[in-house]
Amino acid sequence: MPRFSVIVPAYKVQAYLYESLHSVLRQSFTDLELIAVDDCSPDGSGEIIDELAAADPRVRPVHLTENVGLGRARNAGMEHATGDYLVFLDGDDILTPGSLAATADRLKETGSPDVLIYDYARTYWTGREVRNMQAAQLTQDGPAPFRLTDRPGLMKLLMVVWNKAYSREFIEREGLRFPPGYYEDTPFTYPVLMAAETIATLDRVCVHYRQRRQGNILGTTSRKHFDIFDQYDRVFAYFDARPEFAAWRPVVFRRMVDHYATVFARPERLPRRSRTEFLRRAREHYRRHHVPGLRLDPRARVRHGLIRFAAHRTYRALRLAKAARLRLGAATAAAGRGTRAALLGLHYRVQLCLPVRDDRAVFAAYRARGHGGDPGAVEEKVRELAPHIRTAWITGPAHHHTVPTATRRITPGTAAYWTALARSKYLVLGTDLGHRLVKRRAQVRVQSRHGTPLKRMGLDLLDRPAAARSTDFAALLDDADTWDYVLSANRHSTLVWERVLPGSYTTLEYGGPRNDRLLHAGSQDVAHLRDSLGIPQGTLAILYAPTVRDHRRSQHRPLDLDRVLRALGPRCTVLTRAHPAYGEPLSDGEHARIVDVSDHPSVESLCLASDALITDYSSLMFDYANLDRPIVLFTDDREVYEATRGTYFDLRSCPPGPLAQDEDELIDIFATGHWRGSRSAQLRTAFRERFCALDDGRAAERVVRHVFLGQGAGLPPVLPLADRRPAPVPPAGEQLPEQSQGPVPDALLPTNDN
Repeated sequence: MPRFSVIVPAYKVQAYLYESLHSVLRQSFTDLELIAVDDCSPDGSGEIIDELAAADPRVRPVHLTENVGLGRARNAGMEHATGDYLVFLDGDDILTPGSLAATADRLKETGSPDVLIYDYARTYWTGREVRNMQAAQLTQDGPAPFRLTDRPGLMKLLMVVWNKAYSREFIEREGLRFPPGYYEDTPFTYPVLMAAETIATLDRVCVHYRQRRQGNILGTTSRKHFDIFDQYDRVFAYFDARPEFAAWRPVVFRRMVDHYATVFARPERLPRRSRTEFLRRAREHYRRHHVPGLRLDPRARVRHGLIRFAAHRTYRALRLAKAARLRLGAATAAAGRGTRAALLGLHYRVQLCLPVRDDRAVFAAYRARGHGGDPGAVEEKVRELAPHIRTAWITGPAHHHTVPTATRRITPGTAAYWTALARSKYLVLGTDLGHRLVKRRAQVRVQSRHGTPLKRMGLDLLDRPAAARSTDFAALLDDADTWDYVLSANRHSTLVWERVLPGSYTTLEYGGPRNDRLLHAGSQDVAHLRDSLGIPQGTLAILYAPTVRDHRRSQHRPLDLDRVLRALGPRCTVLTRAHPAYGEPLSDGEHARIVDVSDHPSVESLCLASDALITDYSSLMFDYANLDRPIVLFTDDREVYEATRGTYFDLRSCPPGPLAQDEDELIDIFATGHWRGSRSAQLRTAFRERFCALDDGRAAERVVRHVFLGQGAGLPPVLPLADRRPAPVPPAGEQLPEQSQGPVPDALLPTNDN
């Protein structure tokens, strides 16, 4: 008897079915059966099901001889189910990696409840993902399991069947089945929640609910939407048969009215000539199931008035008035923005006519984020070596807390911002501030790039359309013409930048200023950073930081981090840092040993806090190598990446550590100790000699002495690699956990090689 019976009905979903079924079969939790129901689909869905059944014995194909609809197709799947729990998935949706393992763990934690409710995210054809707005209802705080009366907020969730795992014994005991017709989830889900004696929640996105651009069955124009009336009749018939649930009548009645109003308000659902009839039927239902004494907020009163009185014309008038009000508000706001922009533009032109202030310097990091990077290191050194210069940092209010108190904070787009750019002598920037920026003759602009380039950059992207996208190369080169200095960490960077971003600037090949901190931090600094990130003592902390995929709009997630953590044991923590180009984390849901640090203001702090780095083609590997700590490369899509973006050298010829091409290889590298073995150390040493020769902790000082103090000659000499002492990892002896917690496998114990 498997733990899960996953039931997937399929009808006209051949374009999505393969991905949907594979999202089940590729789960790290394998104790399952996949019941794929071909609802007499006229496309290739049945063949896809048979193909997977032939390849995997866990797939149980069910072919129906006639099309019966989604609900009865699920019933057919339930008749073949033998698992402890039933999980439903539509044929165009997918289970997220690790979701069944997380579900199994939560079921075990909560004593095998009748129902477990988990979360979902809507995934749009554009690649955008939006988590359920009612996700707060799924909090795991508090006792579990519970009954619906203990957590009535669960009734606010979307009444769908595929965001839950159901005890098969409970479903059979209650005799629950799906009715025919549209909106079949409604008379199934409400009774499930009310009848369940034990309910638990899992605060994790387990389903990606595909929002198809076309073809969603509920988005089609049809009289079948009238089925909604029969479905709610079934719900209230359930109340009549089970009077102990009468207290939920007002809640379901309000949801019913909202549901009717939603269907009516979507013009694509109802045939035009049937809309009046729909309202008339809705009015009859309102009167039939009405619960006296309901208290409604003003917005709800409008919807209830529409249904109660079938007030089609009044509702339409209100909608038109609302639309007009919104358009007027948008026009007013746009006019206000235009006026403000014109005034700021005039202010900037006035400031450009005033003298440049020799004692002012303004700094900004990549994407105008918080204080850090090369500009941050230079700014700190300016305050130390050139205290006569007043520094200012450009960043949004969300990152103001990262800026040192001695440095002025400037918000982009304000009058102070344009004043600083127009009148500061020194502009030290790690980002492009746009075409409106005017570089004055008396100003000095220092440009930092985004680390040592491994992936192709600048003009080398001219024949890489997936990576270049809408890059304006002419504007990029015009901006390069305003640079006086470009910072370079090594000879490789110098040669690349001068070729792919040609200009009259001077390259300051002094090492990477942002890496100075990696050489100066002490053991107490490292311990403090680990504490601030919640890394327990005795834990191996791995920083996982992949780079952006230019050919993908959504996050590349090749690793099942839950599985990796289970394989590496309970004394391993993964710090995940997604590339800022994506607005989503690398892991769905929450895991105690997966810490999302994507929004952490300082990547240098994350490097110092970790024991090892997993990355792919990110320039972070060049910075991290300065710590002389293990680096593991995970390049599962090397051929695709080379074809779309391309690299300046083959990492296999000069890697900073072991390479893994799939998840099993990655796990093996850590489980066997190869990640910190002698071969790994040899590779890292050769890599450091090639790319880190100048990073001795004094790069920012060289930049400040050259640019701000005019000391072009006699700069501090470079300290040889053999004489450097990078920031230490916490000693292995201090990291050993207490015996009650279990030992750390020797292969995973960090060493204090530094």
